[in-house]
Amino acid sequence: MQRRFFSLAAMCALALAAPAWAHHSHNAYEVTKWTNMEGTVKEIHLIIPHSWVYLDVKDEKGETITWALEAAGPNTMIRNGAKREDVQVGDRIKVRCHLLRDGSNGCLLGFVTPDHGDRARGHGVEIHWD
Repeated sequence: MQRRFFSLAAMCALALAAPAWAHHSHNAYEVTKWTNMEGTVKEIHLIIPHSWVYLDVKDEKGETITWALEAAGPNTMIRNGAKREDVQVGDRIKVRCHLLRDGSNGCLLGFVTPDHGDRARGHGVEIHWD
């Protein structure tokens, strides 16, 4: 009887964990190539399960395009060495990310290098954000 109970409990746990595991797929992104860009932070949302940075980037015509950059949740970023005050609205940053496969203005944020001039907030230090 105990064996049947533990088998059923294990199957239930696996069934509950499967959607969470599937949620973290990066299939929407071209993860085999890195893209570099830089711009000014328009918005930043450090939320669970994924943080978002909206970055204003100048295109080749000089027009401003807003990009949506998906990052890990705040706890993961803190474990990677980032601090909440490192990047703020209005800051210039450089990023390395994986573009969306559909060609829209979004990417999976991998690394952020603040370029705001404030050494106390990590100016020039590349930090892993995913």
